[in-house]
Amino acid sequence: MVVITVRINKAAMLRAIARRNMTQNMFAAQVGVCSGYLSQIICGARNPSPQMRGKIQDALAPLTFDDIFILEESDDGD
Repeated sequence: MVVITVRINKAAMLRAIARRNMTQNMFAAQVGVCSGYLSQIICGARNPSPQMRGKIQDALAPLTFDDIFILEESDDGD
């Protein structure tokens, strides 16, 4: 069975936040999370849930899912 993990494209997200003249703290407030949680998502320590991905994508429009996120496939051993 293939497992698909979705993670942030860190460079793209940081550029998009900077282009909006925002800090990570400001962006975290905009998407409704604490700055620590957003930092964990950006650095790859946590993967965003589908709901969080939607909030991030809405906040970074007109960027698309493929601009912001990276899909990783792995075999779970089944």
